[in-house]
Amino acid sequence: MPRAAVNGIEIEYETFGPDDAPAVLLINGLGSQMTRWPAPFCEKLVARGYRAIRFDNRDVGRSTWFQSGDRYTLSDMAADAAGLLDHLKIDKAHVAGVSMGGMIAQTVAIEHPDRVRSLTSIMSATGAPGTMDATPEAAAVLTQVAPDPTVDEEAFVAHGMKNARTIGSPGYPWSDDALRERVLSEMRRAYNPKGVQRQRGAIGASGDRTEKLSQLDVPTVVLHGEADPLIPKAGGEATARAIPGAELRIIPGMGHDLPEPLYDTIIDAIVAAAKRAR
Repeated sequence: MPRAAVNGIEIEYETFGPDDAPAVLLINGLGSQMTRWPAPFCEKLVARGYRAIRFDNRDVGRSTWFQSGDRYTLSDMAADAAGLLDHLKIDKAHVAGVSMGGMIAQTVAIEHPDRVRSLTSIMSATGAPGTMDATPEAAAVLTQVAPDPTVDEEAFVAHGMKNARTIGSPGYPWSDDALRERVLSEMRRAYNPKGVQRQRGAIGASGDRTEKLSQLDVPTVVLHGEADPLIPKAGGEATARAIPGAELRIIPGMGHDLPEPLYDTIIDAIVAAAKRAR
């Protein structure tokens, strides 16, 4: 995979589709690698006439990992995204983000407005009080320490599968085989649990974006799962209220993941925002 030197670090990325097609920058959530935007999803975007760009955020996957004691914010991560656009010589892109990635996408729109043609915020929130109140079971997914995969790989896989089902979409469950393969492939590609804690710190340090979101002038679609236990739909509702003219789409049976049966639903939201762009 290619790597880009941006914002003082290296970002691993991959593009799909022709260079001259309108770009869609896909931003991942907490601790998740760019493979959480699977290649078939990206190819579906290409089939709709777009160029899909996925990348590993800092501190995850094969992008730069930070050290104990390092601190950064969502603004730094948004600057990484803008820097990747610079590297690819893309002036403006349609920006879509999931969960923490939605928060980063919002921050790109706030701090780098000239780079954003449209915004799609998926299963995310404004950072305001009450917008990220997970259920106790879902909150535990973020705090439980996983078994060491070098000591007991099967225990690690079982832990990962349980967590995925806890926050996943009840209306669109994964098969055991598919979920097991996802947990294993991500662990083997890159496993950096300490980076997840630093990313959580970035979310906490970045505060409430409501006032700044209210000043945006960008076509926006907010998509959220009705059954999301990690970031409740109140997060999506608050985001849509904050951004002038934003369209809110609540999806029944959707939790805090992107199951294959919802690929077209998610792409429809991205395309709807993109088609409103000037």
